[in-house]
Parts: sequence; structure tokens; C-alpha cells
Amino acid sequence: MFLRSLKTSAYILSATLFSHAAQSDITIQTIAEGFDTPWSIAELPNSQGFLVTERPGGLHRVSISGETQPISGVPAVFAKRQGGLFDVVLHPNFEVNNTLFLAYAAGSEESNRTTVARARLGDGELTDLEVIFEVTPDKKGGGHFGGRMAFLADGTLLLSVGEGYTLREDAQKKESQLGKLLRMTETGEAPADNPFTDAPYVYSYGHRNPQGLLVDAPTQTIWMTEHGPKGGDELNKIIAGKNYGWPAITYGVDYSGAIISPFTEAPGMEQPVTHWVPSIATSGLALYKSDAMPDLKGKLLVGGLKAKKVVAVDVSGGEASVSEPFPELEGRIRDVRALTDGSIAVIDEAAGKIIRISAGAD
Repeated sequence: MFLRSLKTSAYILSATLFSHAAQSDITIQTIAEGFDTPWSIAELPNSQGFLVTERPGGLHRVSISGETQPISGVPAVFAKRQGGLFDVVLHPNFEVNNTLFLAYAAGSEESNRTTVARARLGDGELTDLEVIFEVTPDKKGGGHFGGRMAFLADGTLLLSVGEGYTLREDAQKKESQLGKLLRMTETGEAPADNPFTDAPYVYSYGHRNPQGLLVDAPTQTIWMTEHGPKGGDELNKIIAGKNYGWPAITYGVDYSGAIISPFTEAPGMEQPVTHWVPSIATSGLALYKSDAMPDLKGKLLVGGLKAKKVVAVDVSGGEASVSEPFPELEGRIRDVRALTDGSIAVIDEAAGKIIRISAGAD
């Protein structure tokens, strides 16, 4: 284990992407490192530590003090470009059944799909692993899988799915599960009360590559971030049955500079709560509710891969307000999680480490 602390007591003026809201007396610690492209972190109950996924296919258990243990029994993944092992989430009754869920890319270069499996966590291994859902249709290449999951209070599971990059028009086709937020039971069936009878798994559509997802437990509000192309990253408040526009409307352009759509809004299509131009490459998403860092309470925390920052979004007013709460933290931020003790866990993907942000000087 490697532990490093620094105290943030001032802020730095920087680009016009953010207004800054520095937190005084903040400790930033690296609690574990040496991971190969870590992607997701899940907090285990009763101070038992964390589970961390690696995109090439590794799963590790990390203790509170930073010791790591590899977990065997992980399914084979298609690990190329953006493909690999994505999210890990715990069953709502994990303390009783030790059940968890993995989202990952499965298949080959010519035919692959975002997949969900459930398994039981044993002593250093996964047991009783079962694939419960595979996105259709299959796609080619290693782009835009989505791969975030979250549970609703009724026990149903949400899965974000990208449009496959080369199949972006599928985001507007309800018969395709690409470019969607899907909702399923914990065993992979389509709930009868999903919004579309002719697309039984689809909860919302018109998404590009959503890699941040959360459910606010008291209100059951669903928040999701998705990557834009060159500009146009979005934070969306998800409502069942709604169309979020991609690629018919967008605030971004193609990487070549070509216009994807001349429209940023259209009838019957939802507007993002906020969007970023230029892109920050939005990834993990958390909602901070603790009193430990009062300036952050009630704000959404968004990981920025390209911006190399955690940004905070205040959605309490008429318009979203974006700030940078930890200006001295810099890294390719893949995941952000608000922990039960009031601290924040962050994955720095490029450095292969897990960081904890907590209130108070070290």
C-alpha cells in the first residue's frame, strides 16, 4: 500500500470550463495502486473495503487499509479499445446473499455486446456465475459500450448501453437496444411496466455512450452522464420513455469537425440538464449527501477523463451550476463514489490507483 496526503487550502484560477469552489481542510490520499486500467469501484458494507474492476478483466477486493486481493472466476471479456470489464454493483441484499452484478463486453472484434452477469462473492472467488442479459444487436469494433448499472427501489436493475459508435442511428431505433438505458429484473427479464410494449427492455433512448449512472434513493431520481463527440458531453435527468436526442440533436460535432446534426433541440426530445463544450469526457457519477463537506452537500460529482478533474454540478436552482471542488486533484478520473463515512472514492484510470478524498487535515 502507498499512502500520500496533501492539504487543499486554496484554489487555482484556470479555464472557463468551471467556476471554482475550493474545499478547505481536505485530505487526498492514495489508498491503493498498481491496478491495470481500473474502471469501477463498489463500497462493501460494514467497512469491509471495496471491489475494484479492471478493464482488461480483473476484479480485486481492497481492504480499508489498502491491501488488495484478486478475485477469481470473472467471466472472459472482450478487452479491446473501450471494451472490457466495466461496472460492479452489489445486490440490494448483498449482506444476506453476497450477490453482485458485473457489466462487461463479451464476444470478438467482429461480434460483441454489452453483457450482464450475476454471481456470488466467496473467499477470493466468484461462484454461481450466470449471464442474465446480453444486449442486442451485436456490433463490431471496440467502441461505445456504456456499461454502468444501478438499482431502483423496486429491485429492478438499470443498464446504460452505448450506440456502438458505428451504429449511432440505432440510438433512435427503439427496436435496437443500442444507445439506450435499459431496465430489467435481477434475473434479466423485462419488467411489465417498462414504457414500451414493442421494446420491452427500453427505459429511455437517444443516448450516445453513457458511462455515469446513479439513482437518488429517497426520490428515485435517475441521473446519467454521457460522452458527446467533440464537445456536447451531457448530464441528463432520466424520465421513463423519453428521447434524449442523439444523434438527431447534439451540442457537439464529429471528431473530423463535420456537422453531425445542425440541431441542438427538437420537439419530443429532451434537453440535458447541463452540457460541456469543449468535452470533459464525462465518466463516473455520484451524489454527495454528507454533512462532512457541506459545500458539496446535494451536488452531483462527475468524473472528467479528458479534463482530468472531478467537477461538481449544483442542480438545486433554475440552472445547473458547475464548479471544480478539488483543484489540486488531477488524473484521468474514471469513477467517483460517495462513501458512507462522508468521504469520496475516486479512480485515476491512467495512474492505476484508488484515491480517497475526506474532510479534515491529515
